[in-house]
Amino acid sequence: MPWTDPLMAPLVVLWLYLPGYLSNTAAMLGGKWIPEITGMRVFPIDAGRVMSDGNRILGDGKTWNGLIGGTLGGGLLAILTTILSDNNEIDAAPFLSPVGAYWVDPVHLSQAWFYFENEIITAFIIGSVMGFGCMIGDSIGSFIKRRLGHKREGEESSEAPLLDTLPFAISTFIFGLLFLNKSIAGSSELLTGMIILLFITPILHRSFNIIGYKLGLKSVPY
Repeated sequence: MPWTDPLMAPLVVLWLYLPGYLSNTAAMLGGKWIPEITGMRVFPIDAGRVMSDGNRILGDGKTWNGLIGGTLGGGLLAILTTILSDNNEIDAAPFLSPVGAYWVDPVHLSQAWFYFENEIITAFIIGSVMGFGCMIGDSIGSFIKRRLGHKREGEESSEAPLLDTLPFAISTFIFGLLFLNKSIAGSSELLTGMIILLFITPILHRSFNIIGYKLGLKSVPY
């Protein structure tokens, strides 16, 4: 199986969890870009509340708009990866579908709470779970950063590579393993690939941010 190969395993996990990994971009779309274009009101999750250390709980960068956008964006991205994937051939790795029938028991996936006869709906739910997990992890990272005194000032966010990446990645994996355990994305056999990918994630995150900065999509390259 591809997840037993140390080179292929992280690629399989990255592809299957791509909806979660890219949910931050969807959150930025819902929480920043759309409100700026439309004038839509933005609702901070912490409602402006300050803790005893004098810092906001999460800050203006974490909004209900972004949480909803990131969650729904994950669902839409899962639909895309499902369409682009081969649903039944394990040899197509790493481009496997999260709703693919890769199990010895063909009814295994059909017993899952998130399974519908329509694979598009199933994929959307799987991606939304990943997206929500990403948003929770991202908020946890922001909470820790603020307790350590790392603040966001206007368009400038503080630089904390590990706290900007590992919490959302770990949370996305945990949500997948806990809530998607009858799909390939929730298989414990992916643990090795997940661990390897965690070491690579800060590098991938920084690379994408640099690209976004050079394209004018971000105000800072981190």
